[in-house]
Formats: sequence, structure tokens, C-alpha cells
Amino acid sequence: MKNDDGSAALEFITVGLILLVPLVYLIAALGVIQEQTLGVEAAARHTARLIAQASDPASAAARGEQVLAAVVEEYGLDPESVDVSLVCTPVGAECPAAGATLTVTVRTRIELPLMPSVLGLDESTAIPVEAASVQKISRLWAGG
Repeated sequence: MKNDDGSAALEFITVGLILLVPLVYLIAALGVIQEQTLGVEAAARHTARLIAQASDPASAAARGEQVLAAVVEEYGLDPESVDVSLVCTPVGAECPAAGATLTVTVRTRIELPLMPSVLGLDESTAIPVEAASVQKISRLWAGG
């Protein structure tokens, strides 16, 4: 007869660790992805709103840069990988312009936690995220 005393506890610990470590990583990775996705969405929404509410083009640019920097810092986004584009409809010479519809698009790449930079794994596993926000600029805007 074989003595199996204590083997169930050892098997439970081994299998538990094999299943628990990936589960904890998945939860951590999803948390980082969710946080930075919300950050990109907030950056697009707040930037578009503040540009549309600005009194003139100079203050629109300054306010847009300030709010973008604040959101990037607050949500822990990588400032080097954040790309912002402004598009006005109808397409005119200036953007923003009075009476135009402003679309602000913010793009970035989210790097997964604990991903090593060996063989470019951190870059190849980065997740691209994009958010856009649309605001109507007043026809009485000072820039027009």
C-alpha cells in the first residue's frame, strides 16, 4: 500500500499557483487597459469641449494643450505615444473655426504590465487605443 499523506495539499498548492498567477496577471492587465482607455476617452472629450468653448484660437490652443497634459498625467498615459488630431467640418482654412464641427481624435498604445523589452515584446504586445469626440463650435465664436 502506498502512503499518500499530504499529497492532496501539495497538489492543491501546485495547481492553485499554476492557475492563480495567470489570473492575477489578467486582472492587472485588464485594469491597466481599462484605466488608459478611459484616459484616452477623457482626453478626447475634454479637449474638444474646451477648444469649442474657448474665446479665440490662441486660447483654444493653450487650453487644449493644458487639458491634454493634465489628462495624460492623471491617467498615466505615455506622453510620447499620445497622438492628437483636430478635424473641422466643413473643411476650411482654419481649425477651429466659427460654426464648424470639431472632431478631436486621440490615439495611443497601451503597453501591458511586466512585459520585457527583450526582442521587442513590449512593442509587439502593446494595444492600440483610439477615442474621438465631436463638438459644435458656435457661429458667434471670436475666431470667425
